[in-house]
Parts: sequence; C-alpha cells; structure tokens
Amino acid sequence: MTLRPALKTLAVLTVAVSLTGCGAMLAQNPGSALKPVNAVPAEPESRLLLKGADVVAYFTQGQYVQGKPEFRSQHEGVDFRFASAEHKALFDKNPAQYLPQFGGYCANGIVYGIPWGGDADAWKMIDGKLYIFGGKASQEAFELDTAGNLALAQRYWDTEIKGSNSFIQRTQRLVFKVPHYKTGEQLAQAVAAAKATAATPQKP
Repeated sequence: MTLRPALKTLAVLTVAVSLTGCGAMLAQNPGSALKPVNAVPAEPESRLLLKGADVVAYFTQGQYVQGKPEFRSQHEGVDFRFASAEHKALFDKNPAQYLPQFGGYCANGIVYGIPWGGDADAWKMIDGKLYIFGGKASQEAFELDTAGNLALAQRYWDTEIKGSNSFIQRTQRLVFKVPHYKTGEQLAQAVAAAKATAATPQKP
C-alpha cells in the first residue's frame, strides 16, 4: 500500500525536521527568489551564505577569501560578508554577477537532486560562473563528466530544487533516489579508475 501524496509529504517533512534544527532550516530557506541557499545562522546575520566567504574574491582574486563582519550586505534576504569595502561595493552594484550557482550547495549533490553540503574552499569557475563543491572528492567526481553533470544539475535545480524547501527536497531525494544515483564509494571508485587510466602510458 502506498502513501497518498499529502501523507507522503507529511512523512518526509517529519523526517526532515527531526534531522535538523529549526534555525538551520530557516537559514537555508529565505522567502525570496534565492530559496534555497547554503546559509547558516551566525550573529548578527540570520542567513549567512557560505559561512561568510567573500563571493566577490573568487572572481577578482581567483581564490577563496573569508569575509569580515564589518563589510556585509543583504540581498534577497540572504546575508553576505566581504573582505573589503571595495568588494562590498562591487557586489552591491551587481549582486547576480557574484552569486554561486545552485544556491552555493555542492554542485555534485545537485546532480542527484540533493541540496546538501558545499565548502567555500572547494570551488571552480565554469564559463564565468562560480560552482561550489563539498570537498575535493566531490569536485573530482563532478569532473568525471563536467558537461554531462552540469546539464543534470541544472535540470534538477530548475525542475525540482529552485524554490523548494531544502530539507524536504534533500530528504525526498535521499529516500527516492534519481535513476543515475551513485554512492560515495561508487564515485570514489570511478575517480580512482579514471586516474589510473590517465596515468597508464599509451601504447604507440
């Protein structure tokens, strides 16, 4: 016997709430077009993106830089910190230019419909856009097929994740997995195999 849609949604929501605190849920789900985002509550901000990483620095300096509380802005209900007044001014002039894709969540997680993770110091620029990953292993898995994974991630973001509650979406896709789902172990094996192939000398 299957659950009716309303009961299924209630069951998923119950699990989601039990797995996290209300503060984190509120931080990741602003009532704006940016919902959901990889944000945390951090005084004095209630929705601090990427734990305060300076999103402008990725573009201007090509590196991860932690922002400072004295240089901060709010955009669409989400809080941002910057390393300098200059970076704050650049962001305030054109916020959309500096926003990380997929709400700052791990891009490899979005491939599987899961808005989860995302470390500010694991990142990559692709076609002038900023993508965040959940660490080196996640980035290497994504790069096994950058174009294909980017297309999958964009599809799931556009059709399922954008505008959704991050915790409900995450729980649903951890229970009802996408057809191409791979475990962390399977991805690690694929990365290891790709590295081994690349390291093997080609016969003339």
